Amino acid sequence: MTEDPSADRTVGFVGLGAMGAHMAARLIDAGYDLAIFDTRAEAVAPHVARGARACDSAGAVADAADTVLVSLPTPDVVRAVAGELATGDAIEAFVDLSTTGPEVAAEVAAALSAAGVACLDAPVSGGVAGAQAGTLTIMAAGDEALFQSLRPLLETLGRNVVLVGAQPGQGQLAKVLNNLLSASAIAITGEALALGVHGGLSARTLLDVFNSSSGRNTASADKFPRHVLPRTFGAGFRLELMDKDVQLCLAEARRQQVPMALGSAVGELWARAAASAAAGADCTEIVRMLEHDAGVVVGDE
Repeated sequence: MTEDPSADRTVGFVGLGAMGAHMAARLIDAGYDLAIFDTRAEAVAPHVARGARACDSAGAVADAADTVLVSLPTPDVVRAVAGELATGDAIEAFVDLSTTGPEVAAEVAAALSAAGVACLDAPVSGGVAGAQAGTLTIMAAGDEALFQSLRPLLETLGRNVVLVGAQPGQGQLAKVLNNLLSASAIAITGEALALGVHGGLSARTLLDVFNSSSGRNTASADKFPRHVLPRTFGAGFRLELMDKDVQLCLAEARRQQVPMALGSAVGELWARAAASAAAGADCTEIVRMLEHDAGVVVGDE
């Protein structure tokens, strides 16, 4: 008989935002006793109604659970929360599902390790839909024995759970590289369609051509037909976060002294879009800036 990994085990979760809320819900569905914290009471309440235990701080979560997962928006928030968790009485393992960049992940892991807490750097990809469906890709880095012990927990959240490296920070490197590629695909597809529309071509027809040819990419195949042409702009990942991830990738390239000429150009586009976009804008709304530059609208006729 296979032992239920959720049996008699309290797991902590801090950060119940767009991604974290769905991941926490999946852990509840899987039978884990969940201790949770978020600064917003309205984010906590639905999980408490389903059986989770509300804590009044991140530190209180670390007093209640031996393994604490976090899904947080920025490196500074991760640093602050990790500092609170380090003082917990029960915590033994910290799993960071956020995107913080390699430097911060290594720094946080070193501080927690000094406090006797093992760390798994485990950023995710797949968006809100993937978090809800449990189909995320999880790019983990850290001690292999720790990874294997936490694998059943992670497989509740993701379909593709991969140990990419032994050092915290290497998971972050894989994640920001992935997001640089995604950001590049969105930007170049937007530029190509803007030029095509300016030249009198149909955006829908162009996408059909691209997607049956060598120009196919994740943006042309999914984001543009589903979210740009219908003008819904609802891919589920904020533009400001995409810009953050691109800039984290470029910062790591500078730290390692590896030139990224194309990546730098992509970073400039996303920084300009982030500076001009409305608060909370979806990442696909970078197209609005590209449309403005070209004097066209990339939509269905």
